[in-house]
Amino acid sequence: MSKLMEYLRLAPVFGYFVRVFKKDKDGKYPTSTNLRMMHGINKISIIMFSICVLVLIYRFFFRD
Repeated sequence: MSKLMEYLRLAPVFGYFVRVFKKDKDGKYPTSTNLRMMHGINKISIIMFSICVLVLIYRFFFRD
């Protein structure tokens, strides 16, 4: 059971979201052009996904 709970932890996922939207001032993570582009695309997809979830929630509650 503890192994299953370890797989279902969401803390690393939210940690990634915070890291994507923050600048790395300490130089802790490697940087390259490809990596910056990947993080930029991830930012766009996270924002689009969040907007779509909000629209679905709105439609679920306020649809006739």
